[in-house]
Amino acid sequence: MKIRFFFIALILMFTSQSFPQLNKVLNKADYPFWLYLPADSIMKSNPPVLIFLHGKSLSGNNLNNVRRYGVINAIEKRLNMPAIVIAPQIRRGQSWIPSRVLSTLKYVMKNYNIDTNRIYVAGMSLGGSGTYLFASKYPKLIAAAVAMCGRGNSADMCNLATLNLWIHHGKRDIDVPLSESKKIVNAIKKCDKNANLKFTIHDNYGHREIARLFYQDEIYDWLFKFRKNEKNSQIITDVKAVK
Repeated sequence: MKIRFFFIALILMFTSQSFPQLNKVLNKADYPFWLYLPADSIMKSNPPVLIFLHGKSLSGNNLNNVRRYGVINAIEKRLNMPAIVIAPQIRRGQSWIPSRVLSTLKYVMKNYNIDTNRIYVAGMSLGGSGTYLFASKYPKLIAAAVAMCGRGNSADMCNLATLNLWIHHGKRDIDVPLSESKKIVNAIKKCDKNANLKFTIHDNYGHREIARLFYQDEIYDWLFKFRKNEKNSQIITDVKAVK
C-alpha cells in the first residue's frame, strides 16, 4: 500500500510541473509572435525576457519561418534558455517598428510575472537594425542588447550609448558591409567615450555565418548578467577577431 501511494505521489508531482513551452500568439499584439516559456521552476522566479528580431529572410506570413534559425531554433536544438523569449514576425518588405515590437512585450508583461529590470533584445541583419531602433527608442526599458550585422541611424546613437551593447559583424559580409557597424561604433563613442560597448569582428564569417552565434552560450551569458540601469565597472569596448 505504501509503495502504491508513493507512485501516485510521484505521478502527481511530475504532472503538476510545467515543462518548457513554445506557443504561437496571434492577434494579441501588433505582430504575431512565438512565445517560449521556460520550465515552471524558472517562471515562478520572475524570469528575464529576451526579444529576438529576425532577419529579412524569415519575414512573411508563415510564423514557422521564424523557427528556421536564430534563438527559437537554437532552443529547439537544446540550447538552455532560462528566460521568456518573444520572437515576432514582420511581413515581407517591412522593417521593424519599435512601437509594434513593444506591443508584444506589453502582452507578456500583462500576462506573466517577469523581472522588468532584465529585458533584453537581440537581432541579426534586418533584426540587427531593428535592435538598434527598438533599443534607441526605449533605452530605459532595455538592460542589454546584442546586434549582429545591422545598420543604424547615427541620430539615435546617443541613446544607445546609455546601454550595455555588444555588436557583432563578419569581416566577409558582402550584404551588410562591416563599415556599417564601424559607423555605429564611432557614433556611439562620439556620444560617450565610456559607453559600455563591445564590438567583435569575426574574421571568417560572412553575412549568414554570423547566425552561428545564436547557438552558443556566450551571447546569452553576457546579456543576462546585466540589469537595467547597471553597467559594468570596467569599460569593455574592444575590437577583436574571432575565428
